[in-house]
Amino acid sequence: MTSTTSAMDRPTADLAALLEAVSAERMQATVHELAGDHYAGRRVGTPGGRAAATWLAERLGELGAEVRLSGFDVADVRELYDTPVLEWSVGGQTRRLEHRRDFVEHLASAELPHPHAAPLAGHSESALRGRWVLAEAGDWAQACERAEAHGAVGVLSARGTDAEGWMPKMIAGPPARQVPVLALHNEVHARLAEALAGGPVQVTGSMPLRQIATRGHNVHARLPRPPHQGRSGGRAGGGEGQVRVLLTAHYDGVGDDPDRRLPAAADNASGVAAVLEAARVLSATRMPAGMELLVAFLDAEEAGAWGSAHHAPTLPPDTLVINLDGAAQLHQAAAVEAGGPAHSLLATLDQAARLTGAPLRAGAMASDNRRYAAAGLAAIGIGMGMPGYQTPAETPERVEPDTLLAAARLLVATVWLLAQPPQD
Repeated sequence: MTSTTSAMDRPTADLAALLEAVSAERMQATVHELAGDHYAGRRVGTPGGRAAATWLAERLGELGAEVRLSGFDVADVRELYDTPVLEWSVGGQTRRLEHRRDFVEHLASAELPHPHAAPLAGHSESALRGRWVLAEAGDWAQACERAEAHGAVGVLSARGTDAEGWMPKMIAGPPARQVPVLALHNEVHARLAEALAGGPVQVTGSMPLRQIATRGHNVHARLPRPPHQGRSGGRAGGGEGQVRVLLTAHYDGVGDDPDRRLPAAADNASGVAAVLEAARVLSATRMPAGMELLVAFLDAEEAGAWGSAHHAPTLPPDTLVINLDGAAQLHQAAAVEAGGPAHSLLATLDQAARLTGAPLRAGAMASDNRRYAAAGLAAIGIGMGMPGYQTPAETPERVEPDTLLAAARLLVATVWLLAQPPQD
């Protein structure tokens, strides 16, 4: 999919006025708010996450929307309740490693609340009892099986970093093993293997990671509808003469570390800001009587898209869903993934992209849109970049105002086109 603007693709005066009303300053203010210290990274089930839901409900209420919060259970969330420790010693010299730079929690780790010191063993050694095991790169699962079978203390695996040297945080993953697992920066892993080849190595490590059950809260809103004005508009969805559009974005993040902020500005305060701004602009215009505009700010996406899984089965089958996950750094084009019976919706999105000048391309969007598509709904996921993804570097300053504008204007134009009467 590619979209470019030609002389034939110019917005009408009405649409142009709506697009001009989109405010980068308001969206930046929303990003700064949600990325603030008060919300502590907005992980599902935390006071910060609940505070974010309340704040968003209040903002939607200011638009005259009917707003409600919907709670649901969430299981198997990884909670890091203290800063992990990892250090290794050779010949009386000790090196203490930095969490999220040199090593990180492995999501399959068992809990090890306090530091445990033990000798290090190579993955192929036979005597593993009471020792840390250095897994071969790319083979952590087999190392875990041997460690569990032979009474090892835990496993040290290898893992890469992002382009800035951070090891991103995640809170959903495979089932926990019976031993703690710590993931080392590839270079640290290689140095540790080299040191072990030269003689005994002592390792001290902890992994204060547990799995918890908690509650999530979606924020749902129905934007105000104008009084009936005769002929209803609408081109796709909502039944004859009607269209029902749902704009979604998840507001949760992975949460702060015990000793470090993870602001979650790009993923997904930026997407929330663009959806909120689109709702603000659209609520101020008189849409056709057959147009129903819904907004859902979803919780627990980072924990496995629990919020959308809870919401999707409750929707009428003709609902058209547009999900925005990341609106921080557009680069060359926005990634778009369509699922369910979305052919007509995708065509309208492509037309909106030509009208607004937003470049699109087909690309995987593993986000809440897939839950809606799995429920049989026409669903499209859009992504416009997440610089600093799930690291301390994901700050509001990295969210580009032009990308926020592109995202919000694309949503406004798409909804506006869907609301227009079909051409006879």
